[in-house]
Amino acid sequence: MIHLEGYGPRRSKYGNVKTEYMGEKFDSKKEARYAQELDMQKHAKDPKWRVHSWERQVPFVIVVNDVKICKYVADFRVNYTDGREEIVDVKGVRTAIYKLKKKLVEAQYGIEIKEV
Repeated sequence: MIHLEGYGPRRSKYGNVKTEYMGEKFDSKKEARYAQELDMQKHAKDPKWRVHSWERQVPFVIVVNDVKICKYVADFRVNYTDGREEIVDVKGVRTAIYKLKKKLVEAQYGIEIKEV
């Protein structure tokens, strides 16, 4: 990267700021805050809202007629103590590509991607 005197670091395309939480780097402040909320939900009294575990950057391969078309990476997979599982995407900007990939993944895998 070229740095010119008097100019700060380049801004990301959508204005997100990379943020660190618990030693991990997240793509945005919003994503890091969501991870923090999930950690707090591990202590929820109501089992319906108590998080058992969560993982980040969950890949889904989109295949049509045995041809790999592309890959979609969800921000989080959340497992609750009552056995539910949620696939979550923390979105600031919903691009046309994101909307298409979301629909393809939901159709192929029979899941619903929750947006926060």
